Amino acid sequence: MKTKLFTLLFACTLIFSCSSDKEDDPVTENNLIGSWDLTALEIEESTASDDEKYASDILDFLSAIDCALMTITFNEDLTVITENSGNYLEINVNPSGTGLDVPCPTSKDTSVDTYTFDGEVLTYIDEDMLETTVNVTFSGNTMRISATELDFANFDDGGFLVFTKR
Repeated sequence: MKTKLFTLLFACTLIFSCSSDKEDDPVTENNLIGSWDLTALEIEESTASDDEKYASDILDFLSAIDCALMTITFNEDLTVITENSGNYLEINVNPSGTGLDVPCPTSKDTSVDTYTFDGEVLTYIDEDMLETTVNVTFSGNTMRISATELDFANFDDGGFLVFTKR
């Protein structure tokens, strides 16, 4: 169940990403161009659900071993390529039986879609022409998206998905 929930979290994030180099500079489409790796799920420990805590711990672990579970690349031609390994995440008990073993997935799903960006609002348009819009915030080469804006089960207590520009 937790694996499916974690996979759902990352599948939902396919829709979102962007960044800027400085908070004071206006964010433009040029700031967005490039590749972004999902590096963290920031949560409030005192109010977060067990599923949110579990997902945050797994993302922290994978980021520490330089494993990007999701990479989103925004191109100048308004296409967005999403590489998502969330469907291939394996969570095992380590050989000594004292903790979890979460290897970096070697397989990924890739989609190519389109996007629009006005400096604050990112709209992701999938192959079925379904649009999803989200507000984004920036700090340096980091972009944050509210997990509650995604409106999916078990992640409604708060938190932010954090992407880092390569």
